[in-house]
Amino acid sequence: MLPLSSAPPAWPATDDLLARRTLRRIAWRLLPFLGLLYVVAYLDRINISFAALQMNQDLGLSAAAYGTGAGLFFLGYVLFEVPSNLILQRVGARLWIARIMVTWGLIAMAMALVRSETSFYLLRFLLGVAEAGFFPGIILYLTGWFPTRERARAVALFATATALAGLIGSPLSGALLELDGWWGWRGWHWLFVAEGLPAVLLGLVVLVKLPDRPDQARWLLPDERDWLNRTLQQERQAARDQTRHTLREALTDHRVWGLGLVYLCMVIGMYGIALWLPQMLRALTAADDFTLGLLNALPFLAAGVGMVVIGWHSDRRGERRWHVAGSLVLAAAGAGLAAATQTLPLALLAFSIAAIGVWGVMGPFWALATALLSGTAAAAGIALINALGNVGGFLGPYLMGWLKQTTASFSAGLAVVALILLAGCALVLMLRLPRQMAAPAADVHLPV
Repeated sequence: MLPLSSAPPAWPATDDLLARRTLRRIAWRLLPFLGLLYVVAYLDRINISFAALQMNQDLGLSAAAYGTGAGLFFLGYVLFEVPSNLILQRVGARLWIARIMVTWGLIAMAMALVRSETSFYLLRFLLGVAEAGFFPGIILYLTGWFPTRERARAVALFATATALAGLIGSPLSGALLELDGWWGWRGWHWLFVAEGLPAVLLGLVVLVKLPDRPDQARWLLPDERDWLNRTLQQERQAARDQTRHTLREALTDHRVWGLGLVYLCMVIGMYGIALWLPQMLRALTAADDFTLGLLNALPFLAAGVGMVVIGWHSDRRGERRWHVAGSLVLAAAGAGLAAATQTLPLALLAFSIAAIGVWGVMGPFWALATALLSGTAAAAGIALINALGNVGGFLGPYLMGWLKQTTASFSAGLAVVALILLAGCALVLMLRLPRQMAAPAADVHLPV
């Protein structure tokens, strides 16, 4: 076993103003655009939850069949995760992320052509294959732009796109369902086409605009580029003998596999709730589709705030493990409360608590994971962790669907999700990880 990584030294005080200026410029240039890409990706991933309000009846899909199809996305995603990230490392983020976006956008639009349970399963699987590598590719990409001590905040700000996708996409999806009957199309047909097209268009923008490395960023000043390259190189040098940096070392490190299992528990909670949330709320209210979309957005609003606050606090304290564990406990409490309530206001509160916890894990978790890896191991290890975790994207919706069909209630599924989240908390506390993976963050104001 190689020694555990220790906290990197803080950069010299003489570099403080330069560091602030550089990181602020990078954050404003990259994070809003990358976040927009993830909003579109995540929306195409979860809009099936709203389409199901009409589609399940049209196609005669049972709760178990819907849960299986919703989860099949993640099997395709997982199978192609590691090879996709290795290709990205070889050909560059710009070209590969553009390819991912164009292909997934076309397949997302093709979901409007679903006519049977079989075609539903096939297109959801292909959508996962097309999107494989996007999220871990962006995480890998950010390690080339942000020093370790700023990474949790950067990842959390990027990953708030998942919450924004729910916040923006919920009322949008509800409104698109209201187009039912236009030009002979059902509302769910409009939903898939209208929400898939932006991915194709943004993929073309990525091809033109996204720099692969800091030395290609013409918007960085020479002293900013020099500081960033020097800082990142010093971190890589310090980590060379302390972190896993070959493919074999990453794939045989028990900590990588352990973090993958922690992420599995988190993802079961995330998608077990998110892909069923409109149907769970529908069981509590007779509101129209647009109003239901507004109600569905509230937990995602809470998730976005929670992600930024938890990521910021993790960076300020230079601590990761307990922020991950505490967030998972909070998520479990919310899921447990949701299982025990049958009233809409209390259910919205419970789902909001669960969303704060399960989305709040993202920043500190990925800062912890990336600090363990460098070199080729970063591409393979990040992809492996994400692949293991996203098996939960299949298990969460499937378990919820199977238990709903078996018990005629969502309560059993939510209770199981709560127990799985607690198991993730116990696992991260059992792993032999450094107490601090980064020095406390400098007072650099990244955009919020």
